[in-house]
Amino acid sequence: MASIIVNVSCNVQGIKGLDFQNYVGLKASTNSKLNCVKTAIKALPPRFLVVRASERQDGPIKKMGLSDAECEAAIVAGKVPEAPPVPPKPVAPTGTPVVHSLPLNRRPRRNRKSPVLRAAFQETQLSPANLVYPLFIHEGEEDTPIGAMPGCYRLGWRHGLVEEVGKARDVGVNSVVLFPKIPDALKSSTGDEAFNDNGLVPRAIRLLKDKYPDLVIYTDVALDPYSSDGHDGIVREDGVIMNDETVHQLCKQAVSQARAGADVVSPSDMMDGRIGAIRDALDAEGFEHVSIMSYTAKYASSFYGPFREALDSNPRFGDKKTYQMNPANYREALVEVHEDESEGADILLVKPGLPYLDIIRLLRDNSSLPIAAYQVSGEYSMIKAGGVLKMIDEEKVMLESLLCLRRAGADIILTYFALQAARCLCGEKR
Repeated sequence: MASIIVNVSCNVQGIKGLDFQNYVGLKASTNSKLNCVKTAIKALPPRFLVVRASERQDGPIKKMGLSDAECEAAIVAGKVPEAPPVPPKPVAPTGTPVVHSLPLNRRPRRNRKSPVLRAAFQETQLSPANLVYPLFIHEGEEDTPIGAMPGCYRLGWRHGLVEEVGKARDVGVNSVVLFPKIPDALKSSTGDEAFNDNGLVPRAIRLLKDKYPDLVIYTDVALDPYSSDGHDGIVREDGVIMNDETVHQLCKQAVSQARAGADVVSPSDMMDGRIGAIRDALDAEGFEHVSIMSYTAKYASSFYGPFREALDSNPRFGDKKTYQMNPANYREALVEVHEDESEGADILLVKPGLPYLDIIRLLRDNSSLPIAAYQVSGEYSMIKAGGVLKMIDEEKVMLESLLCLRRAGADIILTYFALQAARCLCGEKR
């Protein structure tokens, strides 16, 4: 095919003082016109066989029936098969300045230039196996929506709970943590319902283990769902949270949960010395195989509001600042890390998650134990609200937030997005 040259005159306003030689596609002209030239590429003459991978084929490319020796002989004789031509260099837009390449030995963008390369060099991975699904349960048969947490429910322990766990397992989430809504009539100042072997949590554990024996069940060890005062410990008449007496109750609670079949007990109370005491109590009852995930750095955060609505566990008075950590403190987390490690914790948890990425990294850099992060109810609800208002892309922000927790150093993430995120990771549509 011969070359075709088409000259088209197009009027372009002259640009005063413009150096045409230093810009792509611009040419000086006395009549203020540019000649637009379109050139077709000459086809190369066929020599032996033209190979075009881009051509549509109804089936596999037909072979010519030549042996290896015949193919090699043809190459030696100069009958080289034609492959597609070298692609032309992409043209910059008109007006782009012509510059010398920067003298760079290292150009990091080279490793980001295609989806395949970006995936190959991705340093942090997120999978359903990294997720632990927090589930709220209650004594009723119906699943009750939680107003402040769209998409979350208080699940009936005999029906809704089993169904929700089944959905999670279908997309690879095989770890759950249970949080109970306890009837007010069963709450007391000492939280004795927490270690009732036939209470809501032990019954739910036994039911889930009967249905899904390989399910990993985490439990919450704290008195606030069972306390008439709404605090994580026993409250003295002057308002002081009693430490050692509370730890005594927590040990009985942890043993009760282990007896029901819990795999990991998770003290979230922030009492001093509770990890060592619980470890001793579990071992004394023959539960050496039960792990302890300590809420090592649990901050007195304002992000917990929706959770407390879900469990109806707001403190009756005061706040939790005498036992939960000050959000302003960083180094104090190291004190808690060293105590929990020495007392026998198996996993260290940071709560909340995204606002405390620096604390997650601090624990990761100072401990060889697995690190957990809790993406709490406030974080969840803000993303949900932003999505509903079309201010953000809910799905993308959800996945990015989880990836950031992993990048900071979290091995596992407790998140109410577990089911939704796992479906996205597995390619399912919401």
